[in-house]
Amino acid sequence: MLITMLKQKDEVSAFCKGKTFIIICEGCKEVYFPETGADELLDVLQAGGIVLSVIRTDYICSPENLELQLKKHSSAIDGADTILVFSCGVGMSAVSALLPDKNVFTACDTCHLPGFQGVTPLGYDCALCGQCHLNDTGGICPITSCSKSLVNGQCGGARNGMCEVDNDMECGWALIYDRLGKLDRLDTLLHKVKVHDYGN
Repeated sequence: MLITMLKQKDEVSAFCKGKTFIIICEGCKEVYFPETGADELLDVLQAGGIVLSVIRTDYICSPENLELQLKKHSSAIDGADTILVFSCGVGMSAVSALLPDKNVFTACDTCHLPGFQGVTPLGYDCALCGQCHLNDTGGICPITSCSKSLVNGQCGGARNGMCEVDNDMECGWALIYDRLGKLDRLDTLLHKVKVHDYGN
């Protein structure tokens, strides 16, 4: 199980550049989702005149459901500069994977509760660590996509884009670097990574 917490309003607002398409996941009703806070944050963004469109759906971690929703709103998504996702890390990873040419950001952090996470049958994973790095890494989680869970870059042991710990696994930081390069956001890697607060 998991709990989502909204990031600070100013932090989320900083990611929303240009026209913003917003996806709000209303799945996992058995776990806490800050609906009131999400609506308040949405009001702030809409007042700023940047919101292109908002969709509310459930279980965006389900690839079939998500693909149908994205296809249904493809023209609005094509016209968006930013995609903002209100969901757990699993949903955010699913959206990011299906929209590799878009700047996808999450408005939430995901915290741990015992139990399952999401309904996706795919390899998306979330460490439920409470401070999501996805906004700085192009939607690819460095904690779950790196065998060593490094948050400050590649270890130096990867060869030809493959992990030195698991030769069948792509290096998570190579994937992050390639994704940020494609989005013209490599300067993100110049920022220092904040010390992780696991008590969050």
